[in-house]
Amino acid sequence: MRRFFDRFLPSALKSDRPVVPVIRLQGAIAAGGGQMRPNLSLAATAQVIDKAFAFKDAPAVALLINSPGGSAVQSRLIYRRIRDLAQEKKKHVIAFVEDAAASGGYMIACAADEIVADPSSIVGSIGVVYQSFGVQDLIARIGIESRVHAAGKNKVMLSPFQPEREQDVAHLLAMQEEIHRVFIDLVKERRGARLTDHPDLFTGLFWTGLRARELGLVDAVGDMRSFLKARFGDKATVRLINPARGLFGRRLALPGIAASLASAAAEGAAAAIEERALWSLFGL
Repeated sequence: MRRFFDRFLPSALKSDRPVVPVIRLQGAIAAGGGQMRPNLSLAATAQVIDKAFAFKDAPAVALLINSPGGSAVQSRLIYRRIRDLAQEKKKHVIAFVEDAAASGGYMIACAADEIVADPSSIVGSIGVVYQSFGVQDLIARIGIESRVHAAGKNKVMLSPFQPEREQDVAHLLAMQEEIHRVFIDLVKERRGARLTDHPDLFTGLFWTGLRARELGLVDAVGDMRSFLKARFGDKATVRLINPARGLFGRRLALPGIAASLASAAAEGAAAAIEERALWSLFGL
């Protein structure tokens, strides 16, 4: 609103405070998600990203990242949307890492021209992981029989209810190598000569913000407010771009309120468990 009225004020009264729009990218990265606990995905962030880059006079756009990673596809889609708009609008992008920018979270951070991390942030984990369980012995011991009928000999590969097969694991590893290569190439393209030749850089290891700066994964250590004021002056302010209203900001048909709340709560609980598992990989 202030920006709107500035156009009608005499130059002596116009605000000279640089405003930096901030996009908060928080949580695990996955497609879909419920109303109570939405995932970090392109669908969930596209509107906010577009709004941030619509600030014509902004000297930069800031990304506030706090994510343990998740879907490689959604990570790259968010990365691509930010890069496309940065080039289209000719905006400098600065990423600020809070607790973590790990795995897909770091891929998104690479959409920025500069990455600033807290000294104690977790940064890196440039790799690809698949996790599952093998429970075939357990269910046999308690008298449960797994019955699976499929057309196609590989339709139920890597099922937790059947013994693991070597050819299934080999196929999975080959797919992971392809995804990993896409990730590595993206990081090299964006970070370029700033990266060191550390042998574990792309092995899935992760580091503190301080060590990440030494490795070239980030450009500086610090916090968003101090960094932006040092860069754009003491009068610089930040503007958090908020998403559209969620479940409680919409009107629900009365007969469906209880069912909607129950469904959203169940989805939120499942998402919370999955996200907790991702954060625990980094001791957070």
